[in-house]
Amino acid sequence: MPRPGQVKLGTDERLSDRIAVGLLTRSFPPELVDRVVADCGRSGQRNRLLPPRVVVYFVLAMCLFSGQGYEEVARLLTHGLTWAKRWSGSWQVPTTAAISRARAKLGPEPLKALFASVARPLATEATRGAFYGRWRLMAVDGTVFDVPDSQENAAHFGRPKTHRTQRCAYPQVRVVALAECGTHAITAAAVGRFTTSEPVLARELFDHLGEGDLLLADRGFTGLELWRAASAGGADLLWRIRSHQVLPVREELPDGSYLSDIVAARDHRKRADPEAVRVIEYTLDGPGRPEQDAPYRLITTVLDPDAAPATELAALYHQRWEFENTLDELKTHQRGPAQVLRSRSPEGVEQEVWAHLLVHHAIRTLMHDAAAQAGLDPDRLSFTRSIRLARRQVTAQAAFSP
Repeated sequence: MPRPGQVKLGTDERLSDRIAVGLLTRSFPPELVDRVVADCGRSGQRNRLLPPRVVVYFVLAMCLFSGQGYEEVARLLTHGLTWAKRWSGSWQVPTTAAISRARAKLGPEPLKALFASVARPLATEATRGAFYGRWRLMAVDGTVFDVPDSQENAAHFGRPKTHRTQRCAYPQVRVVALAECGTHAITAAAVGRFTTSEPVLARELFDHLGEGDLLLADRGFTGLELWRAASAGGADLLWRIRSHQVLPVREELPDGSYLSDIVAARDHRKRADPEAVRVIEYTLDGPGRPEQDAPYRLITTVLDPDAAPATELAALYHQRWEFENTLDELKTHQRGPAQVLRSRSPEGVEQEVWAHLLVHHAIRTLMHDAAAQAGLDPDRLSFTRSIRLARRQVTAQAAFSP
C-alpha cells in the first residue's frame, strides 16, 4: 500500500533513480552515496518517499540553497521531471515534518563519511599558486557557526559571552579545517563544541598531512606538543609565533634568519627536551601602515636557508590568508551573511556542517577544473558566480538520471 502522499508506480522506476542535483550528483555519484549510507548502517527501503539516498541529496541541496524552506528545496530537487517526461510516476513533496524526521534518522555519520571519502587536495603541478618549490601550501584555521537557540544545542555546544559577560543570542559550533591555499579546497575538518579550543580540534587533522606539505598557521596554534604533532607525518611547518615567546639565538644564518629551539611552556627556564626551529623576523612598511611595536616572527621546520630563503618565506606567509577567503566563501556567499544554521539538535547541526563542507568542496572542484582547462589561476575565478551556476544546474538538470 502506498503511504499518504505517494502514488504507487506501475513500473519499477524509483524517484531515487531519477533525482539529480546537477553538480552535486556529478561530485557525489549515487553509487558512492549508497555505499557510504550502507557502511554507516543507514540503509532503508528504497521505495519509500524519502529513502536515504534522497535524504543525503536533500541535505546537500539544503546547503546549496541556504535560506530556502524545506519544501521548496524538495521541489527544486524534482523540478522538471514531469514536464520533461522523464518521470512516469507522480511524487508529492514531503512535509517539513517528514523531512525533519528523515534527516534525524539519517544522522550526521553518512555526510561525515562522504566528506572523508572525497575531500582531498585538488592542485596539480600545473596549478598556479599552489606550490612553493617542492611543497604544497596548506593552512589550518578555525571558525564558528551560529546555531538555533534550542536547549539541546545550548547544552551541547555552549555559547560565547559578550564583553559585559552577558550570554550571546545563539550557541555556536566550532569547526577547524585544513585547506589547500592555491585552490581553497578544504581537505579535512573537525567539528566540536564552542568550548573546545582550535588547537585541540586541530590535532584530529594532522594525520592528513605528510611529506611535501608546508602547513601555514597563525599564532593561535602554538606549543611544542602541537608543533610535534603537526610535523609527525613528515610535513614541514611555517607558523607565526607570539611576540613574548623566548627564542634564544643558537646560530645566525647568512639570510638573516637564525636557528633556535622551542620547549614546552612549563620548561621555559630549564629548556629541557628542545625542538630545533629556524626563526624569521621581519617588519612591514608602507604608506598608511601603523608602526609595529615588534617584528613579525615566524618559525619553521625548514632549517636550511638555501632550501627556502628568509625573504621568500616571509613573503609566502601571507598565503595563510587564503584560508580567510575560504571562510568568506563558506559563511558569506554559500551559507548567507549572518544566517543561523537550521538544525535545532546537535546531530542535525553536525549533519548540516558536513553538508556545507561537501557543497563547498564540490564548487571548488568545479572551479579548479575550469581554471585548469583555461590555464588560469583558480583565484582568478569568482566563487559567487560559480555557486550561482551550481544552483542553476539543479533545476536545469533535474530531468536527467544521475
